[in-house]
Amino acid sequence: MSERCAWCGDDPLYVTYHDTEWGVPEYDGRALWEKLVLDGFQAGLSWITILRKRDNFRAAFDGFEPEAIAGWGEPEVQRLLADAGIIRHRGKIEVTINNARAYLDLGGAQAFSDHVWGYVGGAPLVNHFASQAEVPPSTPLSEQVSKDLKKAGFKFCGPTIVYAWMEACGVVNDHVLGCPARGV
Repeated sequence: MSERCAWCGDDPLYVTYHDTEWGVPEYDGRALWEKLVLDGFQAGLSWITILRKRDNFRAAFDGFEPEAIAGWGEPEVQRLLADAGIIRHRGKIEVTINNARAYLDLGGAQAFSDHVWGYVGGAPLVNHFASQAEVPPSTPLSEQVSKDLKKAGFKFCGPTIVYAWMEACGVVNDHVLGCPARGV
C-alpha cells in the first residue's frame, strides 16, 4: 500500500496541498516568485500557518504582482503591519518589496523561470528518499541557488528556505518512494 509523505499529516488543507501542489513543477515565473516569498514568511513557523493565510497574503500583496510591490514604501509597510490576516513581520515585508525589485531587475517572469529551471536543465531533479528522515534541509544545489539569488539582489533566501521552495515548486521532487503524488 502506498503512503503519502508523512509531513502533511491528516489536516485536509495540508493533504490537498501535498497531493495537488507540492512538488508539481511550476514554470510560471510570477508563481515561482510568490512561492519564494511565502517560503520566506514561513521561516520560523509551520507551513500550515502560511497555507491557512495564503489567500490573505494574496489579497494584501496585490496578488503577488512584483510590478506593483516593487514601488511600495513605508505607507504600504504600515498597512501590512496592521493586517492581522498575514504574518506581520516588518523585516519579511521589507524583504518582499526588495525581492520584487530584484525579480524585475533579473528580467521578470520568464527570465526568473529560466533562471530557476536552468539549474536542473528544465526538468525536475528526482530524488529517491525512502523516508522523510532522509530528506536534507539543504543541498549543495540549494546553496548555489541561494548564493546566486543573493548576488542578484534577493534577500532572506538562505539554502534551507531555497531548498524548501525548490521542493514546493517541483524543481526538486522529494516525494518519498511509494508516495502516490510522486508521479515517477
